[in-house]
Order: sequence, then C-alpha cells, then structure tokens
Amino acid sequence: MEQRISLITLATSDLDASRRFYVDGLGWAPDLEADDVLMMRAGEHLILSLWRQEAFEEEVGAIAPGPGLAPLTLAHNVGSAEEVDGVLRAAREAGAPFVSVAAHREWGGYSGYFADPDGYRWEIAWAPGPVNDAVLP
Repeated sequence: MEQRISLITLATSDLDASRRFYVDGLGWAPDLEADDVLMMRAGEHLILSLWRQEAFEEEVGAIAPGPGLAPLTLAHNVGSAEEVDGVLRAAREAGAPFVSVAAHREWGGYSGYFADPDGYRWEIAWAPGPVNDAVLP
C-alpha cells in the first residue's frame, strides 16, 4: 500500500448546512454533488468528502455518539500568521459555530481553530520550517 491518503470522509448531520458553510461561506468549489455526498478537491491528490450521516452509517456502520469532540483535527497550513487570522475571520463570517483566537504555540508556529457545522475542528496554522515546506504548494 502506498503512503498516501486519497479521501477524507466526514459524516454530516445536515449536508445542506455543510454545503452552505464550505461552498457558500468558505468559497470551496464542489467537484461532485449528489443526494448524499458533496466532494471537493482539498489538495493535488486529496478529496474532502462530506457524506449525509444516514448514508454514511448504511455503508460504514453505526456512529458511536458521545460527549466531547471527534478525536481528530483537519489542518490547513498557510504562509503567515496574518493568513491564519484571515482564514479564522472568514470561518467566523461563514457562520462557524466555534472559532478560537489564534495563538503563538510552543512548537514555534501560530494557529487557531474553527468548527464546521458538525463540530469537526479545523486547525489553521502557520508552521515555519519543515512542516510548512512539506505541505504548502
């Protein structure tokens, strides 16, 4: 198996709300839209797939609800601290239900978080050095 990820799929409780957030609010462009799924290119060889929860569970299995956050984050790295603040501002304007204030981190970068309509946390980060060198176009 090659060392790569092709799709990241997130189950959504309201696909229409997720579409409004990502497409109308954040300006992402859909690559495929169907009744139960919305797919958008998220990198050169990576697709973010938002799947209506009922359809997700039919194929993958029952979701185990519980308190707290999903044990994962999605990250979007940018080239400067100012860009971090700009993306967080755009998420707030798009209606993100949670947006943290960005902060300088112990690891030498600057980052903050926002949540999409289903609560999935996105880290917006400026990580000067090898990480940004590896992930920025």
